Amino acid sequence: MAEVIRMPKMSDTMTEGVIAAWHKKVGDKVKPGDVLAEVETDKATMELESYEEGIILYIGPKAKEAVAIDGLMAIVGTQGEDIDAILKSFANGGGAQDSTPAATEEKVQEAPVAESSAPAADLSSIPAEVVRMPKMSDTMVEGTIVKWHKKVGDAVKSGDLLAEVATDKATMELESYEDGILLHIGVQEGESVIVDGILAIIGEKGTDISPLLQTKAAAPVAAPKAANAAPVASSAPVAQAAPVQHSNNNNTDGRSKISPLAKKLAQDKGVNVGEVKGSGEAGRIVKRDIENFTPSKASTPSSAGSAVGSVGVESFDEVTVSQMRKTIARRLAESKFSAPHFYITMEINMDKAMEARVSMNEISPVKVSFNDMVVKAVAASLKKHPAINSSWLGDKIRYNHHVHIGIAVAVEDGLLVPVVRFADSKSLSQISSEIKELGGKAKNKQLQPADWAGNTFTISNLGMFGVDEFTAIVNPPDACILAVGGIKQTAIVKNGQLAVGNVMKVTLSCDHRVVDGASGAAFLQTLKSLLEDPVRILV
Repeated sequence: MAEVIRMPKMSDTMTEGVIAAWHKKVGDKVKPGDVLAEVETDKATMELESYEEGIILYIGPKAKEAVAIDGLMAIVGTQGEDIDAILKSFANGGGAQDSTPAATEEKVQEAPVAESSAPAADLSSIPAEVVRMPKMSDTMVEGTIVKWHKKVGDAVKSGDLLAEVATDKATMELESYEDGILLHIGVQEGESVIVDGILAIIGEKGTDISPLLQTKAAAPVAAPKAANAAPVASSAPVAQAAPVQHSNNNNTDGRSKISPLAKKLAQDKGVNVGEVKGSGEAGRIVKRDIENFTPSKASTPSSAGSAVGSVGVESFDEVTVSQMRKTIARRLAESKFSAPHFYITMEINMDKAMEARVSMNEISPVKVSFNDMVVKAVAASLKKHPAINSSWLGDKIRYNHHVHIGIAVAVEDGLLVPVVRFADSKSLSQISSEIKELGGKAKNKQLQPADWAGNTFTISNLGMFGVDEFTAIVNPPDACILAVGGIKQTAIVKNGQLAVGNVMKVTLSCDHRVVDGASGAAFLQTLKSLLEDPVRILV
């Protein structure tokens, strides 16, 4: 019988996914564990594995096209099987599973979950991410934890194997898409949890995760009811006698030493996996290992459109909007049109800062940039002006006592804002090292959700591009963003005499719902005093 492959919900905030690439085509034979496609969500690009065995009879979306959660992606079945009824069901706005008992059971179970959902709470400041039970097959209602490969307190990184999950079809590996510490395990081995129920929480060590558990506890609570309402679904994992589906490997524990996507990439690139050192758990080779194996990646051919354009001929390229660009457009549009912006510009004499930087770099273990000095000075200024280090929450204003500064980084697909946490308590050398590391991860698409969450203030610096002055749009949930221009030699008045000075212009964009003009101006005055006498930011 043909099985429908739907778009799974791969993150807590995901509403749709974009097909980054298909690894299979219609007519190909697939088995559980094979990588069908790479899916770009609002947070990362992830592998979509097959949980069915058979022939791919149909593929819906093409590469670069978006699919809503639970939307039709592909159909797997036997050669020559008639799938017209399935396609007609989707064309009419329904789902092929609507008429099956499994679908009826699933709908019955979902209702109580929706009713018991707690009101949405702002959890953006919590440096932790919830790992939920993914929907691993079209008919899956719940999954059973066969084995945990990590325990609370363990450090995990993207690509590490967290657990083995038995569904109603197979036993599959659950990999981590986060870097951090495993702070919580919500389901013990042998226990079941419904789709979207909390499996674990990963984040920074010492994080208080009680708000996450209190706010999002509704889904797992309904699991016993779901089991009673649908005994067939709950008994399926118990009846599953098949061994875990893994790639062929010589591992003594039976686990795969290379992820399916990494294996596919290695084949495409002609990489001998025997020469690749795995960075995953127990030396497991993951996608990033194959990508980083060759010192230089093949250069992307120049746009075909460059050869097309000629005098008197109109031509253009249309590129499908990436998930990152969609998110940027949505968030900044919401900010610009919902938050009343105002702007304050100030000139800062950087003569002493330039002298101090030379001295600093004589002893600093890493090269300190002017941007690093701005970050440090901003962090010190925010501690003196808490009104600037705040967020608009609708019916209340949050004044943050901690200073987490987002640093805008331009990447190929748009703009990312990794966060330097507790910037006020870090030295210039620490800030410099962290910004370089985050910038590298951003450009290599290695940032994890925890890297860009929790900012309380943002800095956007275009000075290195020769920009003298500009304004930036406030980055929610921050109340302000600082736009930093380049340092330019210009005529200044010094001690009553005309002289040449090095001047940098900064513009503070403020959300007028939170910050008033006087508060913004006072903040800039403090920032100016620190950068014009930079020894003060070192004490």
